[in-house]
Amino acid sequence: MTMDPIFQIGKSSLTPELTEAVDEALEKRELIKISVLKNCMDDGHTLADMLAERTHSQVVQVIGKKIVLYRPASNKEKRKIVLP
Repeated sequence: MTMDPIFQIGKSSLTPELTEAVDEALEKRELIKISVLKNCMDDGHTLADMLAERTHSQVVQVIGKKIVLYRPASNKEKRKIVLP
């Protein structure tokens, strides 16, 4: 995957502000990548599941310290990714 992470999760882990920013990014981009920094004590899979639950998105993959989330845009006309 050639996508660059647009968010980083650090030692403060998941904050309400980060969750809100991820939610907004999913609405605009549909597919986002998040990097978990070394100073974050939480597990990447746990963070991915919590973010997916809070943003009503799907976990695409978690590889090491990288999380990829997907959520289709609420407006069908604005959808960039069309699934079969």
